[in-house]
Formats: sequence, C-alpha cells, structure tokens
Amino acid sequence: QVQLVESGGGSVQAGESLRLSCAASKSSYSSGCMGWFRQAPGKEREGVASFGTYGRTSVADSVKGRFSVSKDNAKNTLTLQMNSLKPEDTGMYYCAASQLPVWPGVRESLTQRIYKYWGLGTQVTVSS
Repeated sequence: QVQLVESGGGSVQAGESLRLSCAASKSSYSSGCMGWFRQAPGKEREGVASFGTYGRTSVADSVKGRFSVSKDNAKNTLTLQMNSLKPEDTGMYYCAASQLPVWPGVRESLTQRIYKYWGLGTQVTVSS
C-alpha cells in the first residue's frame, strides 16, 4: 500500500503563486505515472498535470503556461508549481499515483481511471 501526502496548499490573492508537494510513503515505490487533480465545490474532479516515465509531462489546457509539474526521484516527491493563480483555480488538490509501468500518454494521464493511489488533498483558495 502506498500513501500519498500532499502539502503546500493555502489562501492567496489572484496573481500569486503556490507550490504543492506530494510525498509517497514508500521510498522504493516507482510509478510510471503520477498526477495532480483538483475538485472545486459542486464540480467534478479534473486532471491538472501528470508526470511519467522519461520525464514526460502533461498539463491541462486550463492551466497551461501557468502550472508546471516535476518529480524528484531521489525523494520520491511530486511537485506542482502554480503561478499566476486565478480564482477559478480554487479547489481541493489531490495527488495520485498509478500502477502503470510507463506513462500512458497526454490524454490518458489526466484521467482518473488509471490511478490507484490517492492522497487526501490540500486546499487551494484564490481570492480576487
């Protein structure tokens, strides 16, 4: 069983930045694809960004140019850098890890069905 713990959420003003981190409980755990999802009140959970084998990444169109994803393999930590935040970025942000051995591609990596392990989430609130 792999546990994922998110951190770095908070309340900021529009235009500011936040950096989210996700730490996996098992240092030996290696996933072919890890991702960030978010869910705003009353809305479905949506994929934000993913990081996979060979450093391949995917970022949702809604955050492209503002958000970036990276992974520190030595620390087994996934990071989401969020710049130029907007009120519509408000929501609970979740980290997820799949059991896939390789990155499944741009579109598939942002779908919930490929992910087996989920963190409890960290809240991001952006005010105007």
